[in-house]
Amino acid sequence: MGAALDLRDVPAPLKRRVLRAYGIGDAGTGMASAVVGFYLFVFYTAVAGLPAWLAGTVLMVVRVWDVLSDQLIGWLGDRTGGRWGPRLPWMISSAVPLGVSMTLMWWVPPFADPWRFLWFVAVAAIFQSTYSGVNLPYSALATELTEDEKLRTRLNAYRFTGSVLASLLGLLLGAALSHQGAPGYLQIGLATGLILTFGSVSSALGLAPAAARCKRPSPTHQALIPQLRSLKTNGLFVRVVAMYLLGWGALQLMQPVSIIYLSDALHLPHRWSTFLLIPFQISALAGLWIWNRVAAQCSRLVALQVGGCGWIVFCILALVLPALPVSGNALAAANRGQLLALLVTLVLLGLCAATAYLLPWAFLPDAVDAEPNHPAGLITAFMVQIQKLGSAASVFLLGLMLSWSGYEASLGEAQPDRALVMIRMSMGLIPAGLVMLSLWVMRDWNRVRTRLLPS
Repeated sequence: MGAALDLRDVPAPLKRRVLRAYGIGDAGTGMASAVVGFYLFVFYTAVAGLPAWLAGTVLMVVRVWDVLSDQLIGWLGDRTGGRWGPRLPWMISSAVPLGVSMTLMWWVPPFADPWRFLWFVAVAAIFQSTYSGVNLPYSALATELTEDEKLRTRLNAYRFTGSVLASLLGLLLGAALSHQGAPGYLQIGLATGLILTFGSVSSALGLAPAAARCKRPSPTHQALIPQLRSLKTNGLFVRVVAMYLLGWGALQLMQPVSIIYLSDALHLPHRWSTFLLIPFQISALAGLWIWNRVAAQCSRLVALQVGGCGWIVFCILALVLPALPVSGNALAAANRGQLLALLVTLVLLGLCAATAYLLPWAFLPDAVDAEPNHPAGLITAFMVQIQKLGSAASVFLLGLMLSWSGYEASLGEAQPDRALVMIRMSMGLIPAGLVMLSLWVMRDWNRVRTRLLPS
């Protein structure tokens, strides 16, 4: 292989192709993350009949396998050779099993526990492993396609634009089909699985001309365990991982509880609850490009701090929003003021929470550049691991907290007061605290970056 290609130096038509293909690449996985984040907990409890604590346990159990598989996939990815580079073979070979497992996650098996629980664990484990097989090498490419900081941030803006647009489609599917019970959820899984497979393969083919010639990991390889140990001293890596765990965990806690919050705490009809999540996603889409612009004109850290502070403010506002005075009729005259306040809060929450999508991945290449061997696959494995760990831990803790508070899905608006307080805290106070911690972790980023990357 000759000199590595840098995306900033290629002709404009190829650059546009790569940007579009990179935007497509996270559409399927982004849609899957949104569908799983918003609906899987509800599916487990209200359709499959699992208790809240057991529903949260399913994905948490899978993380035991993920701790090993994600690091192994990242490490092996850095050592994969061939004319197409180290990333594309993984994306293409994992696409079909990822789509199939996504579909099967939403099928209710005709047998009782513990076999039903074990089925959900096994299918979720296959889904998460194949998700890593696609998303981990795809994510690593943002570091390898270019060394230009602004272009890396722009790549991630395209990425999450595709992700959020596909998430909107997932929410529309959920709003249209979730009320049909088990058959509706199976259709959601089938549609998402098809988009997952098609999007992953299409992205790989579109990225091929650049991905096959871009920068690759150093041919001088370390063994896995010593390489993992060396990351402990990388202050940029430690800060990015901690910030992502906290911020993504806050977002993933808000996703599954949001439908419960809107329907049970604020007394909106179920169909309204699902459709009102769409303004949140639309504003998050706009937020990607707003924070991309702020990062380009000021800095990534300023974008993170401004967006994070706004996120905290609107989480607290969500905590104290009153329930609708008239239950069952959202458009009643007495409800209109509260509906307007709710809509404005959701829109501004989405705008600020977009920082959790964009900025951790914009900071990540600095952590890769601080390592002499540039192990983008291994370091990206940690980020994908954190993404899934944040999702699973949030759902697991939500299940425990709701069960402890006396929440039962069948009670609807008649939840006990303690359960309603816990629902509101899970939507407002707890995410706000996590975001505060993520900002504290990043407070000295510039100083550490100057020390580790003096050039």
